Amino acid sequence: MTDSPRPRDPRTALVDRWRDTLLAARSGAPGPDPLPYAENLLARWDEPQRRYHTTAHLTAVLDRIDTLAPYAADVHAVRLAAWFHDAVYRPDRTENEERSAALAERALPEAGVGEAVTAEVARLVRLTVTHDPAEGDGNGEVLCDADLAVLAGSPQEYAAYAAQVREEYGFVPDEAFRAGRAAVLRQLLALPRLFRTPHGAEEWEARARHNLATELELLGSSSGPQ
Repeated sequence: MTDSPRPRDPRTALVDRWRDTLLAARSGAPGPDPLPYAENLLARWDEPQRRYHTTAHLTAVLDRIDTLAPYAADVHAVRLAAWFHDAVYRPDRTENEERSAALAERALPEAGVGEAVTAEVARLVRLTVTHDPAEGDGNGEVLCDADLAVLAGSPQEYAAYAAQVREEYGFVPDEAFRAGRAAVLRQLLALPRLFRTPHGAEEWEARARHNLATELELLGSSSGPQ
């Protein structure tokens, strides 16, 4: 009888995923050791102000990109965009996506990634401001669907996600948070489609809308008399 193999440490698994993606994105071009770039990015994802936008979120997005990979024109660029899309995150700032895209534009050429792929990664990161890719933008559809798939979790998973978001905005008073969060939920529910890939539309759309509507109702009921 042999011992079962030990599961890999989640951080080691992420480093391995980064290395594989970076080497693939280089398309055989030379470049520096991928490890310091992985360590820098993971340190950013581990910052103490984060509760939802953590390495667990990064891992979940990468897992969903694996599921949606057939819809992407350049899945390596999409995976790199996932690594960078919340690399700069301060809940009290509004320019996180732009600063994250600028980080990608600085780091990727240094890491050996070509100009075209770097530009695509930065474009995809900026797209997460709106999560509204153009028709036929396969890379954008995959990244946005992977990022929004958290909305389609089980009731328990969605409740945990909503609680983590509230923790990240712990500096905002309750009434102001409820108003701001409700506006975000209404904006999402007003979209004709939350998910653009066939898989996302079939597997996630209905459940996500139910979760969003439920949270919006709970926010209204917790606000007390108007």
